[in-house]
Amino acid sequence: MKARIKWVEDRTFLAESGSGHGHLIGTSTGIDGSRISASAMEFLLMGTGGCAAWDVVDILEKGRQNIDNVEVELEAERSDDLPKVFTKIHLHFVVTGQDISPDKVERAIGLSVEKYCSALAMMTKTAEATHDFEIKER
Repeated sequence: MKARIKWVEDRTFLAESGSGHGHLIGTSTGIDGSRISASAMEFLLMGTGGCAAWDVVDILEKGRQNIDNVEVELEAERSDDLPKVFTKIHLHFVVTGQDISPDKVERAIGLSVEKYCSALAMMTKTAEATHDFEIKER
């Protein structure tokens, strides 16, 4: 896996993945005071959610669950001291579909959080991770 980070201006950078995708990263603000892009730490948190969501969708589809949507809402806390690592991460999964088995959802999330999600495995070196879920009927 490869990536490249190029300084654009101020504290804004262009991140390019080895697969050719680009994203702005930074903490610079625009003329109107709004943030131009997500920070590197926000990208880490989003990547963790994306990793876990991918696992849950994959496991539920293999379990023949009739899912329409999976969302992960993440909330994290960071250390006050440098480096300001994540100290707590909570993942709230929202699974939408028809006749979804709560047991299968709980199992899928457990497998992701405890075994498959590489991003979360790294994050839990410094952060306590918790999770819960809700099911919404179509």
